[in-house]
Amino acid sequence: MKLSNFNFDLPENLLAEFPAENRDESKLMVIDRKTGEIEHKLFKDIVDYFGEGDVMVLNNTKVFPARLYGNKEKTGARIEVFLLRELSEEQRLWDVLVDPARKIRIGNKLYFGDDDSLVAEVIDNTTSRGRTLRFLYDGSYEEFRQKLQELGETPIPKYINREVVPEDAERYQTIYAKEEGAVAAPTAGLHFSKHLMKRLEINGIKFAEVTLHIGLGTFNPVEVEDLSKHKMDSEEIFITQEACDIVNEAKAEKKKVCAIGTTCMRALESSVSSNQTLNPFVGWTNKFIFPPYDFSIANCMVTNFHMPKSTLLMMISAFCGHDLMMKAYKEAVEKGYKFYSYGDAMLIL
Repeated sequence: MKLSNFNFDLPENLLAEFPAENRDESKLMVIDRKTGEIEHKLFKDIVDYFGEGDVMVLNNTKVFPARLYGNKEKTGARIEVFLLRELSEEQRLWDVLVDPARKIRIGNKLYFGDDDSLVAEVIDNTTSRGRTLRFLYDGSYEEFRQKLQELGETPIPKYINREVVPEDAERYQTIYAKEEGAVAAPTAGLHFSKHLMKRLEINGIKFAEVTLHIGLGTFNPVEVEDLSKHKMDSEEIFITQEACDIVNEAKAEKKKVCAIGTTCMRALESSVSSNQTLNPFVGWTNKFIFPPYDFSIANCMVTNFHMPKSTLLMMISAFCGHDLMMKAYKEAVEKGYKFYSYGDAMLIL
């Protein structure tokens, strides 16, 4: 499989700028891998495909308001700072991306907030746009984190070509988000409403939660034709014994184990025992799943519609079968399905 196998024409008007009015009323395409049949439903109809003892695995990561705007000392130039990960709680060191990067050098100071109550000093260059910042703030660590919450905005992806609106803070977050640490939402989970989860629960579906903190690497384009040469960014994972017990019991009983989203699938496939069961795990994964690939844990999955040539599309191809996936995507374009983070969903059985 080469990079060019994953290209297709995506009309610009199919990129979702806003989410569906109600979470569970986005469109749902249902694909049966055995028969090749494709159905068109609403997301809330997902209830009809699962029964007693089936398990849905959710990524409970929580998006933090990672995008800040500051001003450079002396010139006052407006600089966007995107928080990637905290390097030291004690020293308040962060890995960030800055834009425009050419203006930001080691030793520069950036001021945030109308009252300049938060200051950061650039102490290192990491990549062309990457910097290490030390934040200077008079106050406790809790107050510092609260300040970041106040000043930061929801990091909706750049391709959504509009200003952030207050609703994004709620809608670019799953209703089961708990563990803060992601800079992008696990978007397949955005379709679940409280009401829908209650209906699933009443039908005997169990939920297992794992955590994978999504980094900006999820948006990184693949730039090599030979996929085996692409390097994924590492992302942090937590899989508890409790989640393993729920998943492994369902596997033993030949029930459905449904990964809700590509990040969830990646977490599951990063901690598999030699007898194909799920192991507890705390650590980092840079696993890149592309065809051909044998999946060990989940036997169905929910996912959104992804961009051409993306690593997410490659995972879907490996799970769904390439020809069937391309046929489904062609149908999605013809029927006006919305793509990407705020777009519609696909259930692959």
